[in-house]
Amino acid sequence: MAYTTANQVQSAPLTGVVARILSAIFNGLIRIAEKDPHYRKIKKLSAMSDTELAEIGLRRDDIARHVFADRLYI
Repeated sequence: MAYTTANQVQSAPLTGVVARILSAIFNGLIRIAEKDPHYRKIKKLSAMSDTELAEIGLRRDDIARHVFADRLYI
């Protein structure tokens, strides 16, 4: 999960409205990304120790390549 902090300068009421709209859009995109099975698998594998990863034949550097192998040719 990502957290953001923004300092708003109240130069005009429109600035606050635009900032709230953009914030809502970005928060929605973050929620969509967090529901992706690839994200969940990366999170699960990243939480494992290096020893546990080695037992399943992975290195920490190879997690993204392993997870996205079905979508990307990397």
